[in-house]
Amino acid sequence: MALTRGAYQSFDYDRMVVRFSMMSAQAEIACAVSTSAMDDLEKSTRTKPEQREQQFMRLRDRIEDGANRKFEKSEFEGTPRGIILRSIDFH
Repeated sequence: MALTRGAYQSFDYDRMVVRFSMMSAQAEIACAVSTSAMDDLEKSTRTKPEQREQQFMRLRDRIEDGANRKFEKSEFEGTPRGIILRSIDFH
């Protein structure tokens, strides 16, 4: 079963990720994408912190496709379990 769009949550400067969610039926799946992965997708360098939400929105479809692929393969990480996307997930 494919995930559906959840919500943008925040840019986590300490972890250098953008946090967002995806939905599986009624369950919310915690997800994150590294800022370096987003920069690689746009072939840009060092996007400013205040621009991360806009960058995520531009790349949202590609990022969510990556989250779906990892979900289908049950590639969960962390506690609580979630999906973390890195540059390598988009090659």
